Amino acid sequence: MLSKPKYSPQLGMFSGLADQLDQQHPLYQLANKINWTIFEDSFKVHYSEKMGKPSKPIRLMVSLLILKYVRNLSDENVVDQWSENLYFQYFSGEQHFQSKIPCVPTELVAFRHRIGEPGVELILQESIRVNNPPDDTHGNVVSVDTTVQEKNITYPTDDKLYKKIIKKCWVIADKENMDLRQSYRRTVRKLGHVQRFKGTKNGAKAARKANKKIQIIAGRLVRELARKLPLELLGIYLGDLKLFQRVLSQKRGDSNKIYSLHEPNVKCYSKGKEHKKFEFGSKASILVDQRTGIIMGAVNFTDTLHDSKTIPEVLEQYERINGKEAKEVFVDRGYKGISQYKSTKIFAPKPDKNITRTKRMKHSRRAAIEPVIGHLKADYRLGRNFLKGILGDNMNLMLAAAAMNFKRVMNLWRTEANFCWSLIYKIFLGAYRDFFAPKLKMTF
Repeated sequence: MLSKPKYSPQLGMFSGLADQLDQQHPLYQLANKINWTIFEDSFKVHYSEKMGKPSKPIRLMVSLLILKYVRNLSDENVVDQWSENLYFQYFSGEQHFQSKIPCVPTELVAFRHRIGEPGVELILQESIRVNNPPDDTHGNVVSVDTTVQEKNITYPTDDKLYKKIIKKCWVIADKENMDLRQSYRRTVRKLGHVQRFKGTKNGAKAARKANKKIQIIAGRLVRELARKLPLELLGIYLGDLKLFQRVLSQKRGDSNKIYSLHEPNVKCYSKGKEHKKFEFGSKASILVDQRTGIIMGAVNFTDTLHDSKTIPEVLEQYERINGKEAKEVFVDRGYKGISQYKSTKIFAPKPDKNITRTKRMKHSRRAAIEPVIGHLKADYRLGRNFLKGILGDNMNLMLAAAAMNFKRVMNLWRTEANFCWSLIYKIFLGAYRDFFAPKLKMTF
């Protein structure tokens, strides 16, 4: 049920958070700049007005999502720090200090699923509005680049997948009280000891035989479960059994391979990096305004698409969020093959003797998107995605982009405040020097 609005005409005997905190603090200013009414009007359709337990305030949940990515925290940490940080509480709409945690960390998971991708895209749109993007007088010139959003999985090997299949089969058999013909628990443990010496000269051959034996055992357990499970239970575990069989039958050169049992949609990407040959996750496309550096769009792709195939969806999101079309898009050589989409021109670097100085500068400016991607990965939770499924991939990317936009305007306010204080200091120092220095015969 939708929570009731808080009404407190009398603030109490003591002053509230608005009077106690530093009004020049970036979080304080950001709390007053964000239009929270947009989120409340858009998200209240996901709640019932009469039935159910009253929910947490929408502003509280949205603010926790923003703080989680701005400060690079997990769901558990952002909830714990909220009860300790006065600026976090003021940012969430509280008027007085609250000593308890605002919600259970799992409520953030439910809230993300409740608002879905459109709700997260609305947060990204508001982060762009807060930064006051430029108008159309100078044209909409943007840069686009792709990166890999790595999933929180272990490095995949066939041996790891086979052992996980065996353990999951044991779990299903124990849960449904099934008597397996042979569980192979001792055998798997002994084979694991043999596999430890696969890097040695005399143990490599035995380790290869152990790998093959473990694959055979996994296949036997999967087939036995398929035979012995009743029809009403077979429908429940049919998806898992099909996934196990697909892993057992896949070969080295197959396409659309399974690299993780709990994240079957993960893909393998090879970007030519010397320190990291393969990356496992999804492809993320970032769109940045060249003049301001604001992230104007962020789209996630689960398939292993060529970079040029990602342009249409990225530009459509840009038009949907900003209400205008991009005039020029500058990309790297990986986007070779596309030169225009609708009325938007796409420029990739190529040998050109007649290139203008302006166009050369725009190509040089395109390189500024690289550190943006680096900061997204290092500081805003894009380096390793902990959210589950394709929906988690899409949300994690857009929330990371929104957090960087919010942090950009916070840093801008902090710089302006420091500049004002330094300017005041210089003015007073100049007046002091002009008035007292001639009398005291001092030099400054």
